Amino acid sequence: MVMKNFLFILLFCLSTVSFGNKASAQQKHYRIGVAGIQIENSVFMPNRQELVGRPLTLPDYLSPDSVMGKSAVWLPSLMGGGGGRGPVTRESYETFVKNALEIIEKNKPYDAFWFFNHGACSVEGVDDPEGIFMEKVRGVIGNDVLVTTTMDLHGNTSLRVALYSDIITTFRKAPHDDSRESHRRGVVNLFDRLNSGKGRPAYKAWVAVPVLLSGEWSSTRAEPAKSLYAMVPEVEAMPGVLDAGIWIGYVWGDDRRNQGVVMVVGDDKQQVESGAKKLAQKFWDVRRQFTLEAPGYPLEKCLDLALASNKKPFFISDMGDNPGGGGSGEVTWTLARVLKRPELRSPNGKSLLYCSIPGSEMVEAARKAGVGGHAEAYVGAMTDNSYEPPILLSGTVVYVSPAPQPGENPANQPYGRRSNIAIIKTGSIYVVVGTSSPTPNLTGTGIDPAKMDIVMVKQGYLVNQWYNMKADWVMAQTRGGVDQDFQKIPYKHIIRPIFPLDPDMPDPELNVIFVPSAKQMFGR
Repeated sequence: MVMKNFLFILLFCLSTVSFGNKASAQQKHYRIGVAGIQIENSVFMPNRQELVGRPLTLPDYLSPDSVMGKSAVWLPSLMGGGGGRGPVTRESYETFVKNALEIIEKNKPYDAFWFFNHGACSVEGVDDPEGIFMEKVRGVIGNDVLVTTTMDLHGNTSLRVALYSDIITTFRKAPHDDSRESHRRGVVNLFDRLNSGKGRPAYKAWVAVPVLLSGEWSSTRAEPAKSLYAMVPEVEAMPGVLDAGIWIGYVWGDDRRNQGVVMVVGDDKQQVESGAKKLAQKFWDVRRQFTLEAPGYPLEKCLDLALASNKKPFFISDMGDNPGGGGSGEVTWTLARVLKRPELRSPNGKSLLYCSIPGSEMVEAARKAGVGGHAEAYVGAMTDNSYEPPILLSGTVVYVSPAPQPGENPANQPYGRRSNIAIIKTGSIYVVVGTSSPTPNLTGTGIDPAKMDIVMVKQGYLVNQWYNMKADWVMAQTRGGVDQDFQKIPYKHIIRPIFPLDPDMPDPELNVIFVPSAKQMFGR
């Protein structure tokens, strides 16, 4: 009897180990595709740019030695991005889609797919670039494949995007301190549904909220966005809810999809609907409370305040040409006016660091002159000259990066970390030339922003690098492709009425629309 019991326990343990190995092996055989479009570009500027498809690099939490990395065969396609600003040409968009689809077709079959999107791509003649791309991918992978979509909260969640997603999530912070966490959440949710066998959530609630604001007016470090977004995890925690999100949308796009949206996904219809209604109603109720995170004034007043202040560094946001928000980063309107301030014309005036302005000719001139030498060349407004022409900048070379080595392309370095720069001092102004980045890498340049009296950056709300350094801060209402004066933006296609363009519009219905899955929609 004892021997029989021993044999039974032994067989049970062996079968358990065998089952566990089979389950583990099954998890490792998930075939998951990845593709995306990561670009945020204003449609209101003369620039045109190409959407370039580059090999997609998986994030660190999917490294080969990570749990999730080992749990699937990852099949990345292309990531669409751009180097300049302005609308993407239709031809380059269609080329990107064609090339990505060829890779996706080659890597079939799939158990799941991940759309790693931003959501604010503007393409000439295409009203929903991400949604149309997702539709075409579904045409290749089929509607049985489980799809997760991760997005920026300043992206646009059209009904098409909702239709072709089974699971969807977005950032919950602006600035985007949680970008890594949010994209990872979308992947974790995907694995949970695969491993549990539950598959796609039964319900996807979508609510249009007719509000169109910029990130500068809706920072989650300030009210009311802080409290509004604090409600999202509360809804996510409701029984039967898998995920919830609020999309502010992209204010410098001009399509019917450009508006606020709330989405909640899960398996309990009542809870999903209740959570979506709660978030959408709160979003609408607080619409009049949104404001700039820091005081906003015309440029001249911002300069007056900074020059009169004893706090250093005193930060000024050059909001109208923020490349991180879709501006070109090359508008010279602000710099031209800064250079004319008499208080800054003397080398002994208050120090002001300006970040940044493109100008490859000036970088070359600085190399020829050398540190301490005099250089002169035109900077900025190479294509985006709607507001001000290129500036003939003249001054002393404080720093210039070494010339690129043969075969080295500085443009291939990560955004904001390009080393092909020069710093030119004119009067008491230090101008970073050679990049449009508001956060250039100043390590080794001899310039310490924390020791400057004034720092002016082409940015809206300050990223943490600057936010944690500032002694004081104002936001300048400047010109550029991401102008904060929404009433002056020449919209043609967005759905009206919408707040704040139509401040006295009647309360909307805020209807909850249950979006079917692609499989339900087409029955196959």
